[in-house]
Order: sequence, then structure tokens, then C-alpha cells
Amino acid sequence: MALSISLVLVFGILVVVLIRGKSVKAGPAIVCVLFGFFLASTSVAPNITRFVTGVADMIGQIRF
Repeated sequence: MALSISLVLVFGILVVVLIRGKSVKAGPAIVCVLFGFFLASTSVAPNITRFVTGVADMIGQIRF
């Protein structure tokens, strides 16, 4: 059974859990989100996308 979840959703849930668990305060979490938002509009974004896609494909090929 294949399960496909958007990484944005996964990271969003992770941020909420970290904030609620008091591991990360809301201010630094917002800074990280804004950093990611602005990083997505740079020329590095396609390379990051290819890297994340490659890692996701590699994980998807693991059979248990």
C-alpha cells in the first residue's frame, strides 16, 4: 500500500507539534517558515526540489 503525503503537510504538522511541546517558540518557528518561503523564490529552489524528490524516491523504493 502506497501512502503519499505532501511534505508541506508533514513539516506543518511537525512545526505545530514542536511549538505545542515547547521545544520551539512561535517566533523562531515563524522565522524558519519565512526563511523557507523566501528560499523557495531563489535560484537554489530547483536544486533543493530535485534533492528532496530524490530522497523521497529512494525512501519509496525501500521494501520491508
